[in-house]
Amino acid sequence: MIAEPLNSAWERVICPGCHGRVVSVGATVSCTSVVCGAEYPIIDAVPILIDERKSVFAIADFQVGAATTFKPQNRFKKAVRRLLPSDGLNLASTRNYQSLSRLLKEVSASPRVLVIGGGVIGEGSDSLLLDPAITVINTDVSRGLNVAMICDAHDLPFDDKSFDGVVVQAVLEHVVDPVRCVSEIHRVLRPMGLVYSETPFMQQVHMGRYDFTRFTHLGHRRLFRNFEEVGSGVACGPGMALAWAFECFLISFATASWIRAGLRIVARLSSFYLKYFDYLLVDRPGAIDAASGFWFIGRKADNALSDRQLIGLYRGAL
Repeated sequence: MIAEPLNSAWERVICPGCHGRVVSVGATVSCTSVVCGAEYPIIDAVPILIDERKSVFAIADFQVGAATTFKPQNRFKKAVRRLLPSDGLNLASTRNYQSLSRLLKEVSASPRVLVIGGGVIGEGSDSLLLDPAITVINTDVSRGLNVAMICDAHDLPFDDKSFDGVVVQAVLEHVVDPVRCVSEIHRVLRPMGLVYSETPFMQQVHMGRYDFTRFTHLGHRRLFRNFEEVGSGVACGPGMALAWAFECFLISFATASWIRAGLRIVARLSSFYLKYFDYLLVDRPGAIDAASGFWFIGRKADNALSDRQLIGLYRGAL
């Protein structure tokens, strides 16, 4: 991976409010439009390019170091989390990132990729991030070691046709308007550009107040109807969905946080193994109707998939 410094990419950065050109002066990014003239702070070398008029996030939150989407965890919770077996199993991401890296290099010898929600390294993404031919810009609405820019996916601060690829893994359930975010992804992609998306289906609420939407396999496909499908399928299967459901069922009985924490440990230890059934189930038609989450790789297209075509793509067992 080449982590592109933003000072070499300013010609592609725009004002998220008016799409005017911007300049970086000291600790401020300024819009050059005389009509707009918006200014955005740069904090610890990270630009905060958020249009507060249209975002649920406030620039002041980043100025004071407030937590946004991720709640800070104390050392005890982190230690317990590391010791407990995981209830997650993504069967597709490693293979999909390998395919994505190969496809990107067919589009360009030195592809540029925008990662939305890159504050946490996406599962299975090593083949993309470690490829020296691929330049990656990580963005998020939370601070993180990997984040080069804070921005809202509803109004991406990048010019049209700026990227060869966009990754949006486990993000679109956390935005208030996923259709608008996908429209922005389409806008910033070059012709023949690629998108990789993962979204949940049978998963309970996570990330608290920043959790809004779930997608069936066809719902996910319709979200990307302005893209030609390269591939799609189950990322996390029914076994993982069952393990999550049992854990959330159990902790629903408690109101005190310490009791919920204890019940979560009990649930995790007694149900984590269910995810391993997904190795058997992932390619079966019934998994399409009961999966924990889905993946999609698509290529930017000029024509939209019609709803009549969409329903013909159903691959489930019902």
